Amino acid sequence: MSISTKIQSKNNKTLNLEKVGIIYNVEHEAAEPVAKTLEDTLGSRGFPNIAKYEVHGKKDKFPVDTELGLVFVIGGDGTFLGAARGFSPYGIPLFGINTGRLGFLSQLKPVDIEKGVEKITAGEFVIDERLMIKSSIENEPDNHIALNDVVIKGGEISRTAQLFLYINGMHVCDYLADGLIISTPTGSTAYTLSAGGPVVVPELEAFVIVPICPHSLTTRPIVIPADEEIEVKIKIDSDHIFVTNDGQESIKINSKKTIRVTKNEYKARLITLKDNNNGFYSILRQKLHWGISPQVK
Repeated sequence: MSISTKIQSKNNKTLNLEKVGIIYNVEHEAAEPVAKTLEDTLGSRGFPNIAKYEVHGKKDKFPVDTELGLVFVIGGDGTFLGAARGFSPYGIPLFGINTGRLGFLSQLKPVDIEKGVEKITAGEFVIDERLMIKSSIENEPDNHIALNDVVIKGGEISRTAQLFLYINGMHVCDYLADGLIISTPTGSTAYTLSAGGPVVVPELEAFVIVPICPHSLTTRPIVIPADEEIEVKIKIDSDHIFVTNDGQESIKINSKKTIRVTKNEYKARLITLKDNNNGFYSILRQKLHWGISPQVK
C-alpha cells in the first residue's frame, strides 16, 4: 500500500511525505522502542522513504537532512527544542511524540502512534508557525536562535545584577535581579511561567520580558510586540555573564557587552492534529492543571 506524498493540511499548507525522518533521544529509555514502532507503522502505511537518527541528549547536534518533508521527534520538550533550532531554518515541519515528563510541545503519546499517523495521512492536521527569537552580542557576528526563550544571568554562582532594559533605543526600566528572561509565546509556559510571567497564546506575535527574582515589590513582567528591538546592558560585580538559549546553548560573554534580542527571520513549523482535546487551552488544563478547582472531599 502506498500513500499520497503530497498532503494538504486543514490550513491549506502542503506537507511532503516523500521522505520523512525519525529522531529519537536515546537518553529516554522508551524512545528507541517507540521509534521502532513508529518506523513499522509508517512502513505499513506505505511511506516510501523513512530515515532514522538517534541523538544522545537534548544538547546533542541534530543531523539535518534538508530533503526531509517531515520530522517525527521522539523525546521530551528539550529534544523538541533542539530539533526546532536545527530544522526550522529549512522550513521542515516537526511532529512530537512524548517520552519525557511534561511534553508540552509534543502532540502525541506513544500509545496513540497509529491514530496520529492516520490523521496525518488523512490531512486532519494544521501546520502552525511559531515565532522564534534571536539574540546577538555586541561586536560579535553570530546570531543565536531559540524557540522558547533567551535568559541573561550573572556568573557561575547566583548573584544579583543591575539590568538596564532598552526597547527601540529608549531606556525603559532598570532591574535589580538575578537575571532576565525574554520569551516567545511558546516559551511563556516554560521558565517564564515559573518566574511569574503570563501565559501567552502561541498565535500572538509578542515577547514577554520577565525579571528573575527581582529585588522589588513593584517589578512586573512586560509583554511587547515582537517587532520591537530589545537591548539589555548589565552592571555586575563579575567580568562575565551567561546568555542561554532554550536552556540548552549557553554563551559566556564579557559583562560589559550589550545583548540585542529581536524577532527571528524564520519560524518553527509544528504539526498539530485536529482534535477537540489538543487545543492550546485544553493542553493547559491537561498538562499544567490550569484553572482546575481543588477537589473537595
